[in-house]
Amino acid sequence: MEKERDEGEPERRERAEPLSDLECNIVQNTWARVYESCEDVGVAILIRFFVNFPSAKQYFSQFQDMEDPEEMERSTQLRKHACRVMNAINSVVENLHDPEKVSSVLALVGKAHALKHKVEPMYFKILSGVILEVLADDFGECFTPEVQTAWTKLMAVLYWHITGAYQEVGWVKLSSSAV
Repeated sequence: MEKERDEGEPERRERAEPLSDLECNIVQNTWARVYESCEDVGVAILIRFFVNFPSAKQYFSQFQDMEDPEEMERSTQLRKHACRVMNAINSVVENLHDPEKVSSVLALVGKAHALKHKVEPMYFKILSGVILEVLADDFGECFTPEVQTAWTKLMAVLYWHITGAYQEVGWVKLSSSAV
């Protein structure tokens, strides 16, 4: 029988499996191609995210009422946020061989989204899936099963670090009806 967790006891989180050196190289090599079109790929990711998960727009007053993907694509604010997302991923990818730097970058992202923006952490899990979909769709020729596996592991690492930052700041999960 499983022991119930005390309310004061922190939730135990299973650590994401780290990327091997080979997987780090695979991610960095494919990212170099992706990052050449940084803004366009970032915009494609956010548009797919908001079209498929419109509840995520509630955190963005500048474009929360936009329904039309073409209107989203023209939005300066959406483009700026897409670049911030892509630049954060770039910082992580460039520093894959420096776990402390990766942890630091993602702690900043997680804490900002928890404390300042009050974003439910589940949206990072959803966004991770959207990122993988867009990369596979737009870069299919180089997104082999081996590459997909490396990127999936990277998304798990990102999510683990970001949710760790949420936990560190004492994030209290909102009820599912709030989302």
